[in-house]
Amino acid sequence: MSEIEKAVAYLRSTDAIRQRCRQVYAAGERGALKHFRLHPGKIDDAARYVGAVMRESYPRNDIPYHSRWRHFDVGGIDRWAMLSHTIAPQDRAKAAADLATVSVLLDAGAGPGWGYSEAGSKTRVGRSEGLAVASLHLFEQGLFSGDPAQPFRVDGAGLGELTTECIARGFQVTVDNPLVGLDARVELLRRFGAALKARPDVFGAEARFGNAITFLTRGGPSVAASAILAMLLDTLSPIWPSGLVFHGTNLGDVARHPQAKGDGLTDGFVPFHKLSQWLAYSLLEPLEWDGAVVTGLDDLTGLPEYRNGGLFVDLGVLEPIGSAWTGAPLDPRAEPVVEWRALTVILLDETAARLRAQRGLTAEQLPLAKVLQGGTWTAGRKIAAQMRPGGPPPIAVATDGTTF
Repeated sequence: MSEIEKAVAYLRSTDAIRQRCRQVYAAGERGALKHFRLHPGKIDDAARYVGAVMRESYPRNDIPYHSRWRHFDVGGIDRWAMLSHTIAPQDRAKAAADLATVSVLLDAGAGPGWGYSEAGSKTRVGRSEGLAVASLHLFEQGLFSGDPAQPFRVDGAGLGELTTECIARGFQVTVDNPLVGLDARVELLRRFGAALKARPDVFGAEARFGNAITFLTRGGPSVAASAILAMLLDTLSPIWPSGLVFHGTNLGDVARHPQAKGDGLTDGFVPFHKLSQWLAYSLLEPLEWDGAVVTGLDDLTGLPEYRNGGLFVDLGVLEPIGSAWTGAPLDPRAEPVVEWRALTVILLDETAARLRAQRGLTAEQLPLAKVLQGGTWTAGRKIAAQMRPGGPPPIAVATDGTTF
């Protein structure tokens, strides 16, 4: 393996995410960061706040994984249960993986002015939940399948035929109902289709994403969570239009920060792979429905996005420094944002540890996937709504619909 290949493998690992984020966090403990003051003494209070939200949201402690599946249930309607009854039992896990994946790839900040009006429930849903409901109905209509006889699938042929017009129509986009990053979302899906076609060893001759279920369980029913992420980063790295290109390889969600130290070619880089990990979390349930046992859940990291990150700013654990935050929305790879995200990854680990201690639970009983759902993401949304009309995050970050 060459030095470049070793560096790429490292920067695609969850070990690298935690190690590099921990270096930024350690600089925060020393007071050596330029953009944030870290107040570790407030983490216990943050954990208690999250714990209270968790008890309120899940009084029976039946906390599910943090994944795209929670958004499909908005309004208390189990839309997947209704749809899955129309799918052959032997194909449901693959169809679930197809749906979760295409929906995750369509899930990036919708913007405050967009919403989806669902005919059946006669409700209007915005933000991530609205994107989820809209994508489920497009999946149900067979928009992502290249075979009209098999509508409930996502394959290279179907994705290659997508246009901005058909996605805009499906998402009810108008001048009065604008969706942020529409063109970027369509281009991302088309790239996704090309990536499926390029890897028949994983996705089969059909170039169907759901075939990844068979690939991941080829060695038996036990599947490591890290193997799910590794498969995603290996096969889907070409799809990220704004990803960092490293010696000819698109690394995706990797950025630079001066406190991220390392030997050789990886020095100065800090990986996050937020969207890929969100997708990995969203594949846990389809795998389990197929009979797989997913191990090493906490090898995956917390998701450094604006709800989790905003939680720690709003609760005073992180204090922004200087004027970088007061102007136009920041680029996701700007140093202040990279710093915020790196701190968030470690603060999620720290919060999870305190929650377990407060509740007398082990990591197996309360994995990070449930802490995020129960949890930090829910608490981040709740406090944002209390502090700012409409609930936007405390720090504005620009998005093209494919990152953050």
